[in-house]
Amino acid sequence: MATLSDIPGRVLLVGAGKMGGAMLEGWLDLGLDPALAAVIDPAPPAEIAALIEARGVALNPLNGGPPAVMLLAVKPQVAPEVLARVAPLADAGTLIVSVMAGRTLGFLQSYFPAGTAVVRSIPNTPAAIGRGVTVAVPNGAVTSDQMTIADALLRATGGVEWVEDEALIDVATAVSGSGPAYVFLLAEALAAAGVEAGLPADMADRLARATVAGAGELMVRTGIDPAQLRRNVTSPNGTTAAALAVLMDEEKGFGPLLTDAVAAAAKRSRELAG
Repeated sequence: MATLSDIPGRVLLVGAGKMGGAMLEGWLDLGLDPALAAVIDPAPPAEIAALIEARGVALNPLNGGPPAVMLLAVKPQVAPEVLARVAPLADAGTLIVSVMAGRTLGFLQSYFPAGTAVVRSIPNTPAAIGRGVTVAVPNGAVTSDQMTIADALLRATGGVEWVEDEALIDVATAVSGSGPAYVFLLAEALAAAGVEAGLPADMADRLARATVAGAGELMVRTGIDPAQLRRNVTSPNGTTAAALAVLMDEEKGFGPLLTDAVAAAAKRSRELAG
């Protein structure tokens, strides 16, 4: 597995918002030489601007030659305008890595010379605290060395899963990309249900947050299958079993709802990608 010290040249980050800023911070923490990092952003957030200045990272450089890697972390709606400006900074040897939602390999390739190596990826919001997961797909020009470099850069904010079929990015968007919102909704709904059952609102909120966070950490630390963890806390004919009888209803329970939700999100992802 490659490390950030293996990158053979400059890494140019285009867009230093929440996701781009988290990635830059992760790269520097993991040992990327600040002299090999550069950022293009007309107005980075104050905390990222302070990081850039403190670590001596180049901001909006006017020269320096084509980067080894250009990572695109701008909002997808401004991608055509931004790519038109930054694409000339790359050359045929630059690895392009995108973390923009909905922008396909075909879209990305259209801005760069034929044969340019391009990786499309979809991270999720826990990347901001280094606990994200990213799903990535390479185009046919990406070499094994470039793939390991992209993997090292993306792992700065969490885990990485690689797929060969770009269509799976839409499904990954629906599961992991949008997934944190489903978990937040669970915490929100659990707290509301607690209030409805008689708990004070502030206590219900604290209990719901701690329960969701603790259960997630238990899955991470133990590595036990979620279904087994569920069975482990479900006593026959107990309180948890009574609740699960409702949540696991075959027609209107949690499973069918999430299946429909993921399908709707994947469909919308395909629509947005065109």
